[in-house]
Amino acid sequence: MLPILFQDDHVVVIHKPAGLLVHRSELDRHETRFAVQLLRDQLGRHVHPAHRLDRGTSGVLVFALDRDTARQLGGQFERQEVAKTYLAVVRGHPPEAGRIDHALTRRRDDAEWVGDETSDAAQPAVTDFRTLATCELPFAVDRYPTSRYALVELTPHTGRKHQIRRHLKHLSHPIVGDATFGKGRHNRFFQQHFGCHRMLLACARMQFVHPVSGEPLDVVAPPDGDFAALLDALGWTTALPPGLYPHLPAAHPA
Repeated sequence: MLPILFQDDHVVVIHKPAGLLVHRSELDRHETRFAVQLLRDQLGRHVHPAHRLDRGTSGVLVFALDRDTARQLGGQFERQEVAKTYLAVVRGHPPEAGRIDHALTRRRDDAEWVGDETSDAAQPAVTDFRTLATCELPFAVDRYPTSRYALVELTPHTGRKHQIRRHLKHLSHPIVGDATFGKGRHNRFFQQHFGCHRMLLACARMQFVHPVSGEPLDVVAPPDGDFAALLDALGWTTALPPGLYPHLPAAHPA
């Protein structure tokens, strides 16, 4: 069963687990499980994804329960009217806070949100970030005698493919567990030392306007599973922003 964070007659929001595709992809023809299919079977009705999350990314995933609602929700994402908050564990110690303003070329593969872009030219892409916690572990994973990592909160203001992952790589602080844009040695260290085999990126919060009622929705997906266990192991649970603790409500008016 997929965890449902919010549901009414028009919208349903789930907490997508890492490793689950949103829908069938030509790049993953061998896969047989998709969020769209699983949620459809769970609810017994058609569902329409309003946006995308990468396969390795967990967290808030919004669906419409009818085509008109899907068009309205999709429009909010295309117009960049949806506020999204991500959490990531990255290599190194980034600055305390900052903005990554770095244009990205289009990537023709699975994406968090595609929109109506058709050009291959670099598109403006902006992501704000702040560092929530850091650590230095006494292990020589790379060429240094110790290894540094950080928990980062990210707010993308545009919706380019793999934007957060590519922006963090551009910042020289790639996400741990990212097989495409990360660094294999650090990914393997987290697998072996912490038993964590996923990409440590999660959409932890999404704020948007309900397309029918017009009411603001604020949906939260606190880290769970391997992500939550890792935060606990590193002593970072208390560094989570207010509202991202598991005991708080998952959905409430903004």
